Amino acid sequence: MVKVLRYLGLGAASLLFVGAVLVRGQETAAVDLRRLYAGKPSEWPRPALGEGAVFEELGPLPPRRKLEGKDAALAALGRKLFNDPVLSGSGQITCASCHNPELGFGDGLRTAFGHDRQRGRRNAQSLYTVAWMHEFFWDGRARSLEEQAAGPIGNPIEMAAKPVVVLRRLKRDSAYRQAFAEVFGSRRISSELIATAIAAFERSIRPPASRWDRMLAEGPAVFTDQELLGLHLFRTKAGCANCHSGPLLSDGRYHNLGLTYYGRELEDLGRYGVTHDPADVGRFRTPSLRAVRRTGPYMHNGVFPTLAGIVNFYNAGGVEERRTQSRTDPKAPPPRRDALLKPLELTPAERAALVAFLETL
Repeated sequence: MVKVLRYLGLGAASLLFVGAVLVRGQETAAVDLRRLYAGKPSEWPRPALGEGAVFEELGPLPPRRKLEGKDAALAALGRKLFNDPVLSGSGQITCASCHNPELGFGDGLRTAFGHDRQRGRRNAQSLYTVAWMHEFFWDGRARSLEEQAAGPIGNPIEMAAKPVVVLRRLKRDSAYRQAFAEVFGSRRISSELIATAIAAFERSIRPPASRWDRMLAEGPAVFTDQELLGLHLFRTKAGCANCHSGPLLSDGRYHNLGLTYYGRELEDLGRYGVTHDPADVGRFRTPSLRAVRRTGPYMHNGVFPTLAGIVNFYNAGGVEERRTQSRTDPKAPPPRRDALLKPLELTPAERAALVAFLETL
């Protein structure tokens, strides 16, 4: 019974009550979970957190700001550029090639294809929550959305465009000349203004309304018993809330799960490539789980096609790297798996419940 009570993650005042309920059977326990999650998120059972975790209470996204006037025109210009192959060297690739709104603003591939069918080494991340983020790409190398928007255009593996060629194309287009003049007050077109417009469009993107949003607004009656159990596991026994919290369901920090392929052909040193800090070897930014059922495959290298696979991976406690020498950088020491990762001992029913909850997000 003590183990069960710890699993529930409840305050002392609730322990005897919940214990008495649990011994009456599983059906009554489900009813009790509905009572526990009936209030505001701040009143829910406390999360079970490991040492070093940074938690922000779960909650709804900020309300959408209505775009009007020049703000709306700027976002519209950004949308047009986002979907225009004129920004690519070949004239055949768009931003939407890797961030397709019909595929959760990703591309549904393990890793993305770019110029001349070159395959990148990382999964194309969804853009659903970029409006509220402060660092971008899996390794956080971009510090603004404008910097992120400009990055793929000149990348030789992605869109492979020369800025002078892109600008020449846009300046020859009377519709673009007029649109830039209306938005920026001048017919001047520059790489910086292109990035500004695309970033404005990306900030207008929001994830679709979900049953999770309804649950936050209307209470646990929206969820099935299995989904509600999954939420509880997310906050407690499964340890998901250690890294996935707040309205974005991400702590915005960098963690090593053991998927760097250190010392092997597919090695990716992650955040270390930006900071060159030995502690950052193998660390990648925690993605948002908003609309996660739409944004597979998963992880920085897209190695997991399903949410069930992800849950099984975490249930095993991640992967321990065994190689001792980097394949790509002799100065990069062996990565250390994040201390928050531990075997979870989730039952098959608990793993199924966790997947059911994730599919509501």
